Amino acid sequence: MTQTVQEQKGAFMGTAGVPQSKNVSARPFSGAANTRVLSIDALRGFDMLWLMQDGTGLVMAIAVALHLPFRGVLAHQLDHTPWVGFTCWDFIAPLFLFVVGLSLPFAISRRVAQGERRTVLFRHIAKRTVVLILLGLVYNGILQLNFTDFRYTGVLQRIGLSYFFAAVITLRCRIRTQVLWTAILLLGYWAMMALIPVPGFGHGVYTQAGNLEGYLDRLFLPGKFCCYVFGDNEGYLSTIPSIATVMFGVLCGHLVRSSLTNARKLQVLVGGGIASLAGGLLWGMTFPIITRLWTSSYTLYANGWAMLLFALFYWIIDVRGYRKWAFPLVVIGMNAITIYLLQNLFDFSQVSNIFVGGLANHAGAYRVLVTGSGIVLAEWLFLYFLYRQKIFLKA
Repeated sequence: MTQTVQEQKGAFMGTAGVPQSKNVSARPFSGAANTRVLSIDALRGFDMLWLMQDGTGLVMAIAVALHLPFRGVLAHQLDHTPWVGFTCWDFIAPLFLFVVGLSLPFAISRRVAQGERRTVLFRHIAKRTVVLILLGLVYNGILQLNFTDFRYTGVLQRIGLSYFFAAVITLRCRIRTQVLWTAILLLGYWAMMALIPVPGFGHGVYTQAGNLEGYLDRLFLPGKFCCYVFGDNEGYLSTIPSIATVMFGVLCGHLVRSSLTNARKLQVLVGGGIASLAGGLLWGMTFPIITRLWTSSYTLYANGWAMLLFALFYWIIDVRGYRKWAFPLVVIGMNAITIYLLQNLFDFSQVSNIFVGGLANHAGAYRVLVTGSGIVLAEWLFLYFLYRQKIFLKA
């Protein structure tokens, strides 16, 4: 589970070398030059920062301490939409899958350049998928052996399955075919949700009780559900569009690897992001933007924001060369799975209390701010220790 910096380059959820290719649409994995794309690590770290324990609580504590007038709006944005709609918190999961996709072309191209056979690569992909799913099951508490009240799906399971299918498509298909697969995934999911009738409700129903995804979960998914009563937030059917989310990242990864100028790459990212936002909003008029169903409109809309945010990170860090500010995010991004698992398995608040507990007791109205800052700092310092020791945990 540990690896050196050189071994970690190009790994899933890891850093990316950039083999430049003069004809990426024809041969997506040609080229041999390797240059660090630090913005991918930083963007992954930025996403994970929001998932770190008490991360959102810290943001709210800052807002309260500064007496910001839009605290209510901020609180709304830091929570999931109950059903139809989109908030900043609804963006966290698709952004992470998008970054998984960004890394894939670099990881696969590095191994292809080293002469690895595709059968070996496939076994590598399958192994990582199994490890991610097993980690997700352990994280959910399967070792407690309480199977009737156990949730079989989860974030890591979705990442594992989405990664597997996207990696196979990336490995086996040319870029034009990858684009086609992305469209098929989105349109196919929409067609099933819109045209297959649910007993007692009919077809094209997107309510909590009447949607096809939830109906299939109730039929075939054992254990308990999250995060609505009639189905699971990461159920079987909604994995289809989540694969498309990874594929959008893959296509952007191919763009960054290409021989286009940085200016042209940024134009495509920004233009594509705006077009994806518009497409998601338009599609949402008939197929609503619903996070818990990962609808195709939601996939497009979230991808639009992901492309724009990546364009910003890429421009600042890799084009303009302003890298030092991103170091704290890179430290988080290079051990993303580590902090995701440990933040709920280890109580960092105890460590924080040792150092800032006394200050928090005398902070009055700023107690929550001091406590939250201490927890996040304790988590970051742990990741920094791993970074300094060149220890990077991966699935």
